[in-house]
Amino acid sequence: MLGDSVTTDHISPAGAIKPESPAGQYLSERQVSRQNYNSFGSRRGNHEIMMRGTFANIRIRNEILSGKEGGYTLSFISNREMSIYDAAMEYKENNIPLIVIAGKEYGMGSSRDWAAKGTKLLGVRAVIAESFERIHRSNLIGMGVLPLEFMEGQNRKVLGLNGSEKLSIKGINNLKPNSNIECEILSQNTKLIKLKCRIDTRKELDYFRAGGILQYILNSIIDKAS
Repeated sequence: MLGDSVTTDHISPAGAIKPESPAGQYLSERQVSRQNYNSFGSRRGNHEIMMRGTFANIRIRNEILSGKEGGYTLSFISNREMSIYDAAMEYKENNIPLIVIAGKEYGMGSSRDWAAKGTKLLGVRAVIAESFERIHRSNLIGMGVLPLEFMEGQNRKVLGLNGSEKLSIKGINNLKPNSNIECEILSQNTKLIKLKCRIDTRKELDYFRAGGILQYILNSIIDKAS
């Protein structure tokens, strides 16, 4: 759960890989010496490193852990504080898809493709924000991640969200560009809200339904070949 003006560098940092981070531990387990860890930017061809670096910026603030900086969260499965990567893998083992909740201007800054790729690899199926930066919204769709916006006057604070809720997004199989869809928020007091689908065109909808732009292209090639 993130605030306003979260940049693509917050989501997918390009800086140095710290030894204690999940990416650093991954390299250490493969006998890579610390002086050769280098940076996320230099290892962007390795998805194992980049997914471990997603949401791992030392300045990111996850509101699930109030007042703490860095890529950490609370796993609601084991009730333990851990890295966002480790928590995502814990949820994946339990077949629980994830949602990112954010404020205004989500994904601003450079059009870093790994900000969307890493999000998808962590098991995130949707991002609900107050507003999106244009290119990152498009990149999310290109990776098969659904961008949704709160309706005017609503946000994570107004709804009293703390990250422990279970969210059920209705009608994903019947999406239409810029349509409103229902989302059920399951907590002590269950709420039903509407969200705006930020798939803006029919072609974007085709990409999303295929699971991303790469799958869409592969399917098109297979269809032509057959």
